Amino acid sequence: MNGYSISTNLADMDIAVIHGCISNSYWAKGIPISVLEKAISNSLCFGVFTDSGQQVGFARLITDSATFAYLADVFILEAHRGKGLSKWLMENVIAHPDLQGLRRITLSTKDAHGLYEKYGFKPLANPQTFMEAWKPDVYQNA
Repeated sequence: MNGYSISTNLADMDIAVIHGCISNSYWAKGIPISVLEKAISNSLCFGVFTDSGQQVGFARLITDSATFAYLADVFILEAHRGKGLSKWLMENVIAHPDLQGLRRITLSTKDAHGLYEKYGFKPLANPQTFMEAWKPDVYQNA
């Protein structure tokens, strides 16, 4: 993508930018930076950067690199939206060698179904087989 690059090198990730977005998101509002740092260090991360090195996007996958992955924390900063960056990011995620041959990749989204459907995601085929221990306010009660 002209003017942008993608890196999976954890040393390239700008925790301040990532935390600024994720801690204000509907899915992880108030997440402490220490928790986010731990999550990032234990995940396969993708950062979208301008040619000047500014991080403007992010995605992370929690995976065993053999059977399963969970896609989380996907964002493109508002000033950089509308340029196809989210599609380009997802193309890179789906093509990553560590994510080939997995039996299942899951995600949760409130508002980006159209984006993810382009990459093979669809509603759960058997939602009755999935369970969760959900604590949506865990960061507000910490």
